[in-house]
Amino acid sequence: MKYAVVLYDGMADYPVPALGGKTPMELAKKPNFDALAQKGRVGLVKTVADGLKPGSDVANLSVLGYDPKVCYTGRSPLEAVSIGVKMADDDVALRCNIVTLSDEKNYEDKTMLDYSAGDISSAEAAEIIKTVQEHFGNDEFTFYSGVSYRHCLIWHGGTTKLGKMTPPHDISGRVIGEHLSAEPSAAKLIEMMKKSYDFLKDHPVNKKRIAEGKAPANSIWLWGEGSKPALASFEETYGVKGSIVSAVDLLKGIGICAGMNTPEVEGATGYIDTNFEGKANAAVEEWKNGADLVYIHIEAPDECGHRNEPENKIRAIELIDEKVLPIILDYLNGCGEDYKIMILPDHPTPIVTQTHAGDPVPFMIYHKNGEKDSGVKSINENSAKATGDFIEVGCTLMREFLKG
Repeated sequence: MKYAVVLYDGMADYPVPALGGKTPMELAKKPNFDALAQKGRVGLVKTVADGLKPGSDVANLSVLGYDPKVCYTGRSPLEAVSIGVKMADDDVALRCNIVTLSDEKNYEDKTMLDYSAGDISSAEAAEIIKTVQEHFGNDEFTFYSGVSYRHCLIWHGGTTKLGKMTPPHDISGRVIGEHLSAEPSAAKLIEMMKKSYDFLKDHPVNKKRIAEGKAPANSIWLWGEGSKPALASFEETYGVKGSIVSAVDLLKGIGICAGMNTPEVEGATGYIDTNFEGKANAAVEEWKNGADLVYIHIEAPDECGHRNEPENKIRAIELIDEKVLPIILDYLNGCGEDYKIMILPDHPTPIVTQTHAGDPVPFMIYHKNGEKDSGVKSINENSAKATGDFIEVGCTLMREFLKG
């Protein structure tokens, strides 16, 4: 038996006024997804338990069958693992975004213009983080470069009790002052964020980007604190050998911690310009190399939600249908084995709020040798709800998927 999970990050949404009150899922042309849904199981699943923040960390752990209330230690430690950082027991990891802020004199008066610094390239970002490390790196703080705007700070002997360290994508277009932690324990971190603006605004990389009409990476932004992670082996837990295909460090980190293979995909960016076919082909190679289950994570719909790009979010859903599902289905239909495929988002990223939500999300499970009429013509938030099939505890979904 082969298993495929195709995770459309942030795909679910609320009605969008700019789309005539429809959601991107309702408007996207997705014939492959819909054809599977017509012959499979369709419903809603609550991937974010009450009391937890609706992040991709919590939601993807849940979809993978891990109870975040038991095993979650923070987002950034998972990303740190992905880029090869070895954490000590008393280390604290924080996500270090490089962002674009407006140019008001006082740091607190600046506005979050772009949480991704204009989708800065990894090469440019590495130069920025190198400079940040030169200014702040010492026996207490070490900065590591990651992918695009996503980087890591390890605080040796640090604390996770920092008050409100706000994700920058939650405050796009807002003045940042009220979103800076006032906890004394976070004072060193906030001071580094403030000082970083002073030397990054004139950094050679940013001078060049401004000359080219691009957004400068003029400040670091620290958030997502957590301690050293520990996940049970996915294979030992579920009896199947798994792999994760993703462009983002978070998912790779989850995979590494769970003992899953995490192949690199050239041209995988995490946005709508990602190498969709490359991800699908990487999944096929994982099955050929012995994987039973491949988890294909695609970030593009989430990024479009954060950026208030409804048409691009529709297109991201369509591109997965056009460029990923055909390659996966062609292999699975020709591999000579029975197979199951599950498709769902991890959480909603509504256009109208531009940040994550904890609402239940639509899911679809198709079993090649167990086809049935779902009664659903096209899968979306409303049609999934109408089936009445509801999984209240998200971390039980994986066992539902694998059973039988």
